[in-house]
Amino acid sequence: MSRRPRLTVRARLTLLYTALFAVCGAIVVAVSYILVARLEPEGQAQQAPPSFLARCRSEQLSAHPDNRILAKCDAYLRLQGAQQQRDLTLSHLLQYSLITLAVVIALGAILGWIAAGRALRPVHRVTAAARGASEHNLSARVALRGPRDELHELAETFDEMLDRLRVAFEGQRRFIANASHELRTPLAVMRATVDVVLDNPASTHADLRDMATDIRAAVDHAEHLIGALLILAQNERGLIVHDAVDLATVAEDVLDTAGLRDRRVYAALEPAVISGDPVLVERLVANLVDNAVRYNAAAGDIWVSTRTVAGKSHLTVANTGPLISPADADRLFQPFERLGDRTSHEGFGLGLTIVASIATVHGGTATARPRDDSGLSVIVTIPSAGSLPATRAFRTERPAVAQQ
Repeated sequence: MSRRPRLTVRARLTLLYTALFAVCGAIVVAVSYILVARLEPEGQAQQAPPSFLARCRSEQLSAHPDNRILAKCDAYLRLQGAQQQRDLTLSHLLQYSLITLAVVIALGAILGWIAAGRALRPVHRVTAAARGASEHNLSARVALRGPRDELHELAETFDEMLDRLRVAFEGQRRFIANASHELRTPLAVMRATVDVVLDNPASTHADLRDMATDIRAAVDHAEHLIGALLILAQNERGLIVHDAVDLATVAEDVLDTAGLRDRRVYAALEPAVISGDPVLVERLVANLVDNAVRYNAAAGDIWVSTRTVAGKSHLTVANTGPLISPADADRLFQPFERLGDRTSHEGFGLGLTIVASIATVHGGTATARPRDDSGLSVIVTIPSAGSLPATRAFRTERPAVAQQ
């Protein structure tokens, strides 16, 4: 069943313009006709009886006419002529007005078609840019010029959307490429380990156990990486749980269970309550502490603090370690970014990426800046959900902790 063809927006606008112009023109013609029709000539020509008209003709033919009768006849004929002239004028006025209105309506339709086309030109440019845009080519832009009206605002909004999509797709491509590389690493390790044992006919039971140990480590590595990727994917859907979570309490719990090795931890924990997912918040704090422990100097220091300032909860984790430039600090939140050799440290390069993702999904931000002497300071700022009662406020200074 074929669909009935529909009028385009340009055609509908043209019909609208023409209809409005026709209505306005018809009103002008009607008002003009009524005003002219109300202009009555002086006096009113009454229909004279036949005897009066015959009397007038006889007086005009008489050798001695009656001047009084002739004067009445002249007055009657003048009124009669004026009435006929008025009727003829009204008839011509209506005829010429209707002809002029028809011509002007046709001209208005043509001009309306042209005006509608010019008005819709930005929309056509947006449509062309949308058709030219794809996942692999987001370079098309409207770049509309002219007055800053609603269509100009629409074009600018569309260009900004394409910019955001381009950045998102580029980031997604980089992320997929890096994730594929990271996932291939444990698979390559497992394959190489298995091949070494299989290619050696004299493999012993100890060799098989060593192979199983290596494969188990590679599987754990891949499992942790997949878990990190799943957290990032889940954060893309937005926050689902909105519970009251105290960053100070979470930080204290994480520090109690973290493997701090020989690092010295100094904690200044004040109430900092946010609304969010307790599991994600714990992962955020754990990643920051793990990052501070992992990338630290031997017997280095770690500072952890929480506080609430101006309706925002702040979590700061700083550590000693190598000198870091501001440019390198900004790159740390990118997926799979590591400073130095990619294989020189444990981890996947997703710890701070997950921190930034969790902070964003909670409506906050995560920033990193190098410390003046050495090391890094990461500050997470999330809108506060309120303050805890004064009785729950605490501030602790943790002494040096040595754990293996």
